[in-house]
Amino acid sequence: MARVGLFFGTTTGKSRKVAKMIKKKFDDEVMAKPVNVNRVEAEEFLSYDFLIIGSPTMGEGELPGLSSDCEEESWEEFLPKLEDADMTGKTVAIYGLGDQVGYPDEFVDAIKELYEFVTERGAKVVGAWPVEGYEFEHSEAVVDGKFLGLALDLDNQSGLTEARLDAWLNIIAPDFDLPL
Repeated sequence: MARVGLFFGTTTGKSRKVAKMIKKKFDDEVMAKPVNVNRVEAEEFLSYDFLIIGSPTMGEGELPGLSSDCEEESWEEFLPKLEDADMTGKTVAIYGLGDQVGYPDEFVDAIKELYEFVTERGAKVVGAWPVEGYEFEHSEAVVDGKFLGLALDLDNQSGLTEARLDAWLNIIAPDFDLPL
């Protein structure tokens, strides 16, 4: 089995696209095939000590789910399955997608929701990301001047995605023992 689990929630397929970009950089021994959280059981998710998780931010800073006009179940429906999980000893890196022009007051807020969920259950989160190079008004995902995970804007800065992803993977590589 691969050492790193790669899970995403999506509404438009962009989080899936980023997950595929991550997977493409690693072989099957290191990184599992990306899996939408609407197609995974809690036991499989929790079987990994290293997790990379991603999500878009919906509406007013929410995780995707049926109540946020998502057509499929997503993080909002999956996280309750992990409510009593002990994630102590797990290392998690989070990436989030947002639209800093269309939603400048909620840019990548979903990162913080995922961050709080996993840290409340004992996980260690790595991969804080600088806010420089973005133009937004507010983000709940910014703590101590950095995003709690990788912030991506495929709507307005798609040309920066690959370089940002590569730099972020280099940041998390030591914690995940990734071969970069």
